[in-house]
Amino acid sequence: MILLTPEIRAQLEANGRDPEADHVPVAKLFNPLGPGVWLATHLDGDGDTLWGIADLDLDCVEYGTFSHSELQGLAVGLGLGIERDILFKTRTPLSVWLATADDAGGIRSAERIIARLERESRSIVPDQSPTQLTTTSGA
Repeated sequence: MILLTPEIRAQLEANGRDPEADHVPVAKLFNPLGPGVWLATHLDGDGDTLWGIADLDLDCVEYGTFSHSELQGLAVGLGLGIERDILFKTRTPLSVWLATADDAGGIRSAERIIARLERESRSIVPDQSPTQLTTTSGA
């Protein structure tokens, strides 16, 4: 599977021009047979170094870098490699993903929480924890 389509790569590169911003994750990459989930927010100028959060199921989610070429070439078994979640979409900034994943025990658990909050049209603001989120409907 191609992990970064031209459109995804373009967005990651655009985000890379402002690396200090709290970007919304652009792509979710995952191991289809076991642990390993990565949310990528931006791409360095070298075209390979992705920034985001990684969850290798080691009881911590970490912000940092990971290599696109290493993930693209990683064989996980049964003839499979790392895949991109083609249905992944979010409006939630990375800082909230990181805090939620830390609280929930991982990116996969955080994804369920954030998806529910986004469906309920809750406003997710980077300086609020998931338990402090407020509705935007005025109710």
